[in-house]
This record gives sequence, C-alpha cells and structure tokens, in this order.
Amino acid sequence: MSFLLSVTAAIALAAADPPIKPADRYEIPYRLTDTKHVLVRTKLNGKGPYNFILDTGAPAVFVPKKLAKEIGLKLDSKGWGEFESFEIEGGLKVEKATTRVEDLFQLEGMNGLGLAGVELHGVIGYNVLAKFRITYDFTADKLAWIPLEFDPPPVRAIGGGGQGGLELLGPMMKILAGFMGIKPNFDAKPRGFLGFETDERKDGVFVKAVLADGPAAKAGLKPGDKLTAVGVAPSGSKKKPSMLDIDRPRDLAKAFAEAKAGDEAKIEILRGDKAETVLVPFGKGL
Repeated sequence: MSFLLSVTAAIALAAADPPIKPADRYEIPYRLTDTKHVLVRTKLNGKGPYNFILDTGAPAVFVPKKLAKEIGLKLDSKGWGEFESFEIEGGLKVEKATTRVEDLFQLEGMNGLGLAGVELHGVIGYNVLAKFRITYDFTADKLAWIPLEFDPPPVRAIGGGGQGGLELLGPMMKILAGFMGIKPNFDAKPRGFLGFETDERKDGVFVKAVLADGPAAKAGLKPGDKLTAVGVAPSGSKKKPSMLDIDRPRDLAKAFAEAKAGDEAKIEILRGDKAETVLVPFGKGL
C-alpha cells in the first residue's frame, strides 16, 4: 500500500506532444469536517483552492453566486454553467463539469455558525461523483477514485420554485450567529507537502519515490530510505518536536495531519545500516 504525500507536479507540454492519458486510479486527499462531512479541495477555472463537500444525495455540483462571480463562470438562462477547468486535489481533472449556481441554505447556515470548522464553498454531487467508483476508508487520509466509462445524464430539472422557503434559514442563521456573538474563524492554512511517496513492506515503511525538485528531494531524502520516526516543528518554534514511531503509513498521516507550509518535518531514517536524520521544510500545497 502506498500513500502519495505530495501535490501533483505541473507538467508543461509542447503543442505537438500527445495529450496526457488519464490515470486508472486517483488518491484524493480528504478530511472530515467538524460536522463529519467529507471535504475535498478543488480549483475552479484555475482559482482556489476551495472547500467542497461530497454529497451523494445532491443531483449536481453546486456553487454559490458569489463564488460563480469570483471565478468568472458564465451561466445560461436557467442558472447552469460549465467550468473551464475543474480540478480536485490529487491530480484529478474532471472534463466538461457543469454546475448549478444557487445559494444553498445548508451551506449558508453552516458557515454562518461555523459548524463545520472550515468555510464551505460548494457541494460535489451526482453529475461528477457518478463518473467514479469511490472507496471510502476513514482510517486512511485519502479516498480512492477509479474512473468509470459512464457519462451520467445531464440534470436540468432543478430550481424554478426556490427551496420551499428554506432558503430563508441561511440568512436567519447568520443573524442568529451575530446575536450569539459567534464569529467563525476561517483563516486559510494551505496544506503542507513534502513531495515523496511511501511503500509499506513487512519490515516497515519505505520511501518509494521522491518528487523532483520537491522539499524532500532538496533535503536529501531518497527512494529506499526506511522511515523510523517523524515529528513536526511548527514554523518559528524553537522547541524540539515530539517524535512518532512509524510502523504504518497511517502513522505518517497522523503526524502530518495539521502540518502547514513553513513547518519543518524531522524525519529519522535508516539508509542501509546507517541511521540518519533529515530535516524537510513543508512546501505550500493546494
């Protein structure tokens, strides 16, 4: 089992080069919000990242009007638009993704009260999710998305009658939050990344591959290094990080769960029979 600890590197192609073949499987980083929604990060029309929750009960991708304006989304007369680019963290680009532009009271209310612990920008629903076989493993830090040869039919029968009056709940919850003195804190903290992939073997966790020019490569981490312990020192901290022994890839996910750009990873390794320590500054992820 391997876990990719990096964002996908951008690849420049000459005009004469053949198009990139889609992968057979994508490892999509996710997190659970405080309300236990599955959250992934996206870039829309080259802008972002934005926080989207996965909702198998939603018929389509939904974005609020403010975000649609921010990314320059062009709409038809019924409130539908097609993204110029729709990218999900983990290297997945969804072609010809359409979206419904609507201010969902559920998101407005959750954001107004800060219930999710993070600002939510939209919902990914059936018209995108149906294109993939998605494996949920809540003991891991990534979801497996396998592309299917299935093009879901367009969803166009939404809207026209509002949300049955429920659309008033969003603004009401915002007002309620003000009366209660609730001020959600949605400061952006870009995900830190190190740029290496691991491989779990019988005798431990090893570095499988290192992203060229990534933080790990620049710090000297090499394929074949056995990871024995890791720790994270927050940016600007002079304290020594507490170290966590590495027996499974999930130990890495636990150790790096809160790491952000500018923090430093202390990685203890075995290179052959020699024990070494590598210090790797976290780069800025998506």
